[in-house]
Amino acid sequence: MSVFDRVFPCFVALFLSIGSANAEEVNIYSARHYDTDLSIYERFSEDTGIKVNLIEGQSEELLARLAQEGEFSPGDVLLTVDAGRLWHAEQAELFEPVSSEIIDARVPAHLRHPVGLWFGISKRARIVIYNKEDGLPEGLATYADLTNPKFEGQICVRSSSSIYNISLLSSIVAHEGTEAAESWAEGVVANFARSPQGNDTAQIKAVAAGECRLGIANTYYVARLMGSDDPADRAVADKIGIIFPDQLDRGTHVNISGAGLLANAPNRANAIRFLEFLVSDWAQNILAEGNNEYPTVPTVDAQGPVTTLGAFKEDEINASALGQNQSLAIRIFDRAGWR
Repeated sequence: MSVFDRVFPCFVALFLSIGSANAEEVNIYSARHYDTDLSIYERFSEDTGIKVNLIEGQSEELLARLAQEGEFSPGDVLLTVDAGRLWHAEQAELFEPVSSEIIDARVPAHLRHPVGLWFGISKRARIVIYNKEDGLPEGLATYADLTNPKFEGQICVRSSSSIYNISLLSSIVAHEGTEAAESWAEGVVANFARSPQGNDTAQIKAVAAGECRLGIANTYYVARLMGSDDPADRAVADKIGIIFPDQLDRGTHVNISGAGLLANAPNRANAIRFLEFLVSDWAQNILAEGNNEYPTVPTVDAQGPVTTLGAFKEDEINASALGQNQSLAIRIFDRAGWR
């Protein structure tokens, strides 16, 4: 079934139902395109009797649409991927703060907006991968070590326009300042094995093939290959090793998928019930395992290939900093020649 086939009936149902004061519903705008999320909507409706109307699209499209709809928007909840995109929605004043004892008690503070505009519903780590045949690279334990001249011509990575790289550099700005971030970006560029290209899966495959010794990727891309039904994918995963950077310092950079209450939500109470449902044990397991991510609720013991990567210390800088430093990170990448 295409996205259009899945979304259009929901779209029609949503707008036909607007104006019904007694309707028990919640209207969700989602940039998460995972079939497993559908089971969350179904379970929420079964448990509460609240109908879920779903509108899917790319993050930028949904943000533009919400801005255009303004006070007349039927949207109650926004789901999107990456703290940087949540920041864009925040800057557009699309969110309304939520005060929820349930969310605050279950989601760590660094994965929540400081005044409750949004919170993380799942997370992933940005790790270093290496070619096992070449062996564990000596002297590589931190993101800063990627700038060591000994790794010249060895690094494969996606472009600077990737929100994942922008958020990583934003975290470096927050921890170490602009000058250190500039030096890091320049140092990694100097060690490129090739021009940035492809997504994280492309970097993993390039490392596995020996085109480069090192790469940077999100954990869920590695876990997808590990858990794939395709033997070729699993063979790729078998050829790489992983490093969680900065384990003796601030911890490995993590990012989130997140959710927030929309400022003009017509079904505010239902929306908050849905947001609180997202941090239940059941929903956290589905959210994490459905995309090979980690739950944001630390007491949830999710299963799946990503857990075999091992435990790690995560960077606990507040995720809001990843958005706040985004514009500066983009300028730094441009000056460094990271295309």
